[in-house]
Amino acid sequence: MPVVISDETLRQTGMTEREIMIEIACRLFDIGKLHLWPAAKMAGISRGEFAQELARRKIPIHRPTPQD
Repeated sequence: MPVVISDETLRQTGMTEREIMIEIACRLFDIGKLHLWPAAKMAGISRGEFAQELARRKIPIHRPTPQD
């Protein structure tokens, strides 16, 4: 199901559609709703580019669990 973000909302944020998609994907990754590769695909960028976006936002890629 597509998600529609109105032009008005884009203007209010000052972000492009691409920037919004990356931001949403980073947030979903950060809260554990998406793994790295699905989040990168959602953002429409490569895994490497997505990892750079996460680093820019200071979101860790690897999160050790108690089992680790």
